[in-house]
Amino acid sequence: MAGRIQQLCQYLVEHYDGDAEAVWRGVTSGRELLRRLQDLPGFGKQKAQIFLALLGKQLGVRPDGWREAAGDYGAPRSFRSVADITGPESLAKVRAHKQEMKAAAKAAKASRTSPPTGA
Repeated sequence: MAGRIQQLCQYLVEHYDGDAEAVWRGVTSGRELLRRLQDLPGFGKQKAQIFLALLGKQLGVRPDGWREAAGDYGAPRSFRSVADITGPESLAKVRAHKQEMKAAAKAAKASRTSPPTGA
């Protein structure tokens, strides 16, 4: 984990003079911000979308199209990720959502691997 943090810090130094806020400062579109976030070491599409949603929902960084670029994580009043956690109640809702998603994935996998019935 320390190596990943070092890579991220080095990237920020090389591309943004060490100023992490410069990643989103002056960005004019959600698509551009998503691209910048995806360029960060260790940030795939999902992590970048979650971070974009966090910036928009909690820090007021809202370039045009930010919700669309954040995908489902940008939806208002959703409880999908850390972007939606503001206290104990919302944390419980995010945890419940994640449990529902895991259960649905497990059920889908079970239905694909179980033999057909009634032959």
